[in-house]
Amino acid sequence: MENIISRIDRIATENPDRIAYDYLGRTNTYGELKEKSDALAAYLKASNLPEKAPLIVFGGQDFQMIATFLGIVKSGRAYIPVDVHSSEDRVKVIEEIAKPAACIALSELPETGREVPVISRERLDEIMAEEGKSVSEEDYVKGDDDFYVIFTSGTTGKPKGVRIAHDDLASFVDWMDRDFGLEKEQTALSQAPYSFDLSVMDLYPTLTNGGKLEVLPKETTDNFKQLFSRLPEMKVNTWVSTPSFADICLLSKEFDEKHLPDLKRFMFCGEELTHQTAQRLRERFPNAQVFNTYGPTEATVAVTQTEITDEVLENYQRLPIGVCKEDAKIILLDENGNEAEAGKAGEITIVGAGVSKGYLNNPEKTNQAFFEYEGKRAYRTGDLGRFDSNGQLMYMGRLDFQVKLHGYRIELEDVDQCLSHVSLVERAATVPRYDGNHKVSQLIAYVVLKNAEFENEFKMTQAIKEELKETMMPYMMPQRFVYVETLPLTQNGKVDRKSLIKEVNR
Repeated sequence: MENIISRIDRIATENPDRIAYDYLGRTNTYGELKEKSDALAAYLKASNLPEKAPLIVFGGQDFQMIATFLGIVKSGRAYIPVDVHSSEDRVKVIEEIAKPAACIALSELPETGREVPVISRERLDEIMAEEGKSVSEEDYVKGDDDFYVIFTSGTTGKPKGVRIAHDDLASFVDWMDRDFGLEKEQTALSQAPYSFDLSVMDLYPTLTNGGKLEVLPKETTDNFKQLFSRLPEMKVNTWVSTPSFADICLLSKEFDEKHLPDLKRFMFCGEELTHQTAQRLRERFPNAQVFNTYGPTEATVAVTQTEITDEVLENYQRLPIGVCKEDAKIILLDENGNEAEAGKAGEITIVGAGVSKGYLNNPEKTNQAFFEYEGKRAYRTGDLGRFDSNGQLMYMGRLDFQVKLHGYRIELEDVDQCLSHVSLVERAATVPRYDGNHKVSQLIAYVVLKNAEFENEFKMTQAIKEELKETMMPYMMPQRFVYVETLPLTQNGKVDRKSLIKEVNR
């Protein structure tokens, strides 16, 4: 298994002038990527920093960020990406948990009273400007060494640092090359922040193949006018994003094959791809492939995939999440921790290549979620799933998004799915309201409407309920509908259900 960094370096040596990074027209080459990362690696190797301790990298979507990632890995350490939009509290908690050797601040760090050495942007530029510096490939992160550590959102407690080893990442990249038809020198959309592991899906499969990363920074995606004017100018072959971000782009009439003729494939991960979103993409981009993938951060981005064809859309209302990559497998565990009977649902559990060693400096949480199965690492995802008669894995919702109302167990995401098939509904997210005894008293649906015109909200709700009766059991029907222009998204571009839960339970 060739080292990930060695693969990128080889491209830089053979084609130093090839463009690796395009930030709204400002480009950087593979030669620059190698020179800057080599110089940083040599500096870190010569520094008196604790061996093997990871380094925090604080910044946004910037060429210096990926050069810094590679420089750290070349010095034999893992990097921890922390997004520039992170709160002061989050930065402080990550520092406390990670115990990093140093922080590299490409943007101004929040003040946390840290004792950790900080390398400023100005100092980093000086270090990277030094010519002729390098380290031996023997120094590079390899094998079971940590390559990166990504911290989870931590919305229900302290964030956890997921450790991903070099060979975990190499397994993922090889799978991308093998099963998704990625061509050499592709141009890939780079939209997800580097603190979100979805970014790994565009970053390393592109760089190891000599491709170009076409960056859409947060400042552009947050401004619809800028975003919609930028989209037709992009020459991307591979689109990597959450389905929620694709839904935003679909609001633009120019987001279609005519205006983006180079777009050959969509790859989605991070949240559920709805039938409606996939259908609209097939209509707008009839010659592009649409891949639905699934996997948690703890199993290196994704482990299953399926192509969403017109036939799949015809046969499935809720889309499958596919089949597992060759060097891993999925088992379904019942409530007692045993393998579920054939055809029965169970907790999706991932075994084999790509499964993390656990959480950084957190043995308690590691032991709760990770275990050994048939001599290999395994991870319990907290997701419910089943295999259908075609051998496709079907996602059935989060175990922690199950609620009980009037004695019935309800999957909130099942309610969302039913709502998404209503002709009047663009998008929806359902949340529980709790009573004083912490029992669910109501289901509340937040709904983004299509261009529907009714005299008032009451008649709108009646019309939606009438359609829902055809697909939804009566006990699942939301008691209240709230109409909004957009659903809130997390920093990573997923629907922020937890913020809606907080809103209705103030």
